Amino acid sequence: MDLQEQLKKLFPDHQPLPEEKSEPESISIQLQKEPLICKYEKRKGAATTLIEGYEGSEAELKILAKELKTFLGVGGSVKDHVIIVQGDYRDKIMQKLKEKGFKVKRVGG
Repeated sequence: MDLQEQLKKLFPDHQPLPEEKSEPESISIQLQKEPLICKYEKRKGAATTLIEGYEGSEAELKILAKELKTFLGVGGSVKDHVIIVQGDYRDKIMQKLKEKGFKVKRVGG
């Protein structure tokens, strides 16, 4: 006897709600007019990678930033519609974004 059968015996008048499938948070790729720009900067002596040019919403940008930071295992933030990742990870970030279907352009060295 499984749990559903036991619940039916205890509460015969109860109607179960339809199950909703929850999908993991992921951004929906929109067609970008311009490629994302991936560039390297030094801020206060520390290496940082900046990703600019995302045309989606702020919420989608934050989800994308979280995915990249988790993938790399580093910290970062989102400010002024720019993803800031701690460290020089341009190659890995560009590879990951291309896998997701984005066009990416490397700027600087």
